[in-house]
Amino acid sequence: MATTTLPPPPRKTANPAPQRPARSIRRTCSIDVSWPDGDTGDRLFIGRVRDYRTPEAGKPGTVIEEAEYRARLAQDKTITAITATPAPPKIDQLVGVRGGNHLRLFIKEVMPELISSGAPIYLPLDDISGTALVSAFAWSQWHDDWAERLRATMKPEEFERMISDRVNICWGLQEGNSGVSPDGPRNVAEADAGDLRNPADPLGWHELPESDGPGFRRARRIDVSQDPGSSVIRIDAAFQDSAKRRDGSRVAIHEYDLAMTADADTLEILSLAPQPRILPFSECPGAVHNTQRLIGKGIADIRDDVLALLRGPQGCTHLNDALRALAEVPKLAGYLAEVA
Repeated sequence: MATTTLPPPPRKTANPAPQRPARSIRRTCSIDVSWPDGDTGDRLFIGRVRDYRTPEAGKPGTVIEEAEYRARLAQDKTITAITATPAPPKIDQLVGVRGGNHLRLFIKEVMPELISSGAPIYLPLDDISGTALVSAFAWSQWHDDWAERLRATMKPEEFERMISDRVNICWGLQEGNSGVSPDGPRNVAEADAGDLRNPADPLGWHELPESDGPGFRRARRIDVSQDPGSSVIRIDAAFQDSAKRRDGSRVAIHEYDLAMTADADTLEILSLAPQPRILPFSECPGAVHNTQRLIGKGIADIRDDVLALLRGPQGCTHLNDALRALAEVPKLAGYLAEVA
């Protein structure tokens, strides 16, 4: 019987970020994870976000709003401490909540004003869940036997359950795919993450924290722009998960670019073109096709629409994360009238 040979997964970053376009608003968002107390200690999460207005391409603009938080998470992803600047009301109530979907629901219930107002800090808070799930990958760059170490901490039945629980969790891990096959790959293919920062545009990103030892970063960029007299706004977005290597460079495991256009008045999605840049398995890029179900929907509702239309094997977990963040676009588009 003939077998199908799949092409290798995409492994080429789009970094560095493009220069800021004229008459644009850029939101940059990052979560940097480190282990100041070693691999068995709490993880330190530093979340930063900044909205920046640019009247003239690549030239200095103005900071509209920025925020930062520092959080400690235990090994089971429970938040043990968190502070923020500026501090939204009730943020202390996140202490004791475990990262995951429950955390996202908790934030929505306890601090709904962060979502309704488009507060920048909501995006890196919402990202705690996804970052907590994948950040342990950073240790694979420090220990060659990381996978064996991880397996040694688990009972055989726990490890097998972890593998079986992955089946059909997303498009790339559907039953029969290489990522969940007994004979398929178990390790993520490495790809150079590049540098987010463009040397030709030093103001294009907020300052990123540095730390010693293993480190993980989830980074996002959202550019919103509109030509004078146009009834269409353009959105150019990027999403990347990466980890620090011993030599100071970075390896990426997930990266997507997203190009979108929307009606300037109704914010209806007119076009959507996701581009996989770095993904772990050969089947993963196929998830982009179902994103066309979002065309005609409103950007403000994209978090709910992604959950309804691209759940489980209908979508890619990380592509869905990249798409959900576009719910921030209405807030950013509101600033366009102020761009000279």
